[in-house]
Amino acid sequence: MTPPGFEDLLAANAEYAADFHYGGFDGIAHAGVGVVTCMDSRIPPLELLGLKPGDAKVLRSAGGRVTEITLTGLVLGVNLLGIRRIMVIPHTRCAMAAMSEDELRAKVEKAAGKPAGYLPINVIPDQLEALRHDVAAVREHPLIGEEILVGGFMYDVDTGLLTQHV
Repeated sequence: MTPPGFEDLLAANAEYAADFHYGGFDGIAHAGVGVVTCMDSRIPPLELLGLKPGDAKVLRSAGGRVTEITLTGLVLGVNLLGIRRIMVIPHTRCAMAAMSEDELRAKVEKAAGKPAGYLPINVIPDQLEALRHDVAAVREHPLIGEEILVGGFMYDVDTGLLTQHV
């Protein structure tokens, strides 16, 4: 028996599975693309690049930052899963870039009703500088070869357009 609270999602999944076309995929990024982007629900990473399931490996983080976890995913993708091009894609109107660490932490504490001083939030005072830093971190990683293309882009959540910055 399913615990209450997920019925709508399970019903939607049943509809999805009734017309499921992706069984048997091998897990390789067939378009050779790796994407690091924000967890923001306004970003449909495959759609905005004209890709479909099976084409790319998509890694998400708050603010679209290259973190230790996303970097590990990229290393695995490059060495084992067919990634040949990597796109780092933060976005406009990101909450991680709109407030100070203290302001964002205060919002979390108010919503949670508990102290969150221990939580590393890592706001982004300058998105383009952070993007340059993240692209450099990917390019310089010893387990990501020089032949891998790495670019830094900004996604505009109001127009759907990508602009390359790095």
